[in-house]
Amino acid sequence: MTTGASTPTPARPRRSRLRTFLPLGVAAWLVLEIWLLTLVAGAAGGLTVFLLLLAGLVFGTVVIKRAGRRAFQNLNEALQRGTAPSRGGGNGLLMLGGLLLMMPGLISDAVGLVLLIPPVQKALSRRAERTLERRLRTARPGTLGDAFQQARMHRPDGKVVQGEVIRDEPRERTDRPEEPRPPIER
Repeated sequence: MTTGASTPTPARPRRSRLRTFLPLGVAAWLVLEIWLLTLVAGAAGGLTVFLLLLAGLVFGTVVIKRAGRRAFQNLNEALQRGTAPSRGGGNGLLMLGGLLLMMPGLISDAVGLVLLIPPVQKALSRRAERTLERRLRTARPGTLGDAFQQARMHRPDGKVVQGEVIRDEPRERTDRPEEPRPPIER
């Protein structure tokens, strides 16, 4: 039943800074990469730039393959011992460095090469662990668990109703058949 009064529309949540500035940062990075490639091609020649990009592709492939092999070997050894796998040992940063080397561009190649330096890997992994631990400590209790326990029901009119899934204890089996259930609508 309608009363004639309009229902207020809920305000849209604010976009995070990351969602706002990430596309701008990626666009600026791409423009800078292209500008630098054309600058180097003008100074050293197009063949030199092509060979640099090809060398970065090959070297990045070798780095990723080596890091993946090492990660698989560590996992295999841990499974044979029957223990949990040890820390990543920098394999993730090696793979990221290899991926950046594979991407065309001189800035991404430079960042990829910096990520292959072991002291830089150790410093970045320590900082990432500390940041993750700090965020986990400051997280409100129940936020992640609530996210998994909530369910969304789509009503026929398109509205989304938030709810929580509650499981009843299993019924005792009887000889009589269960009542037919209505079909599930999407």
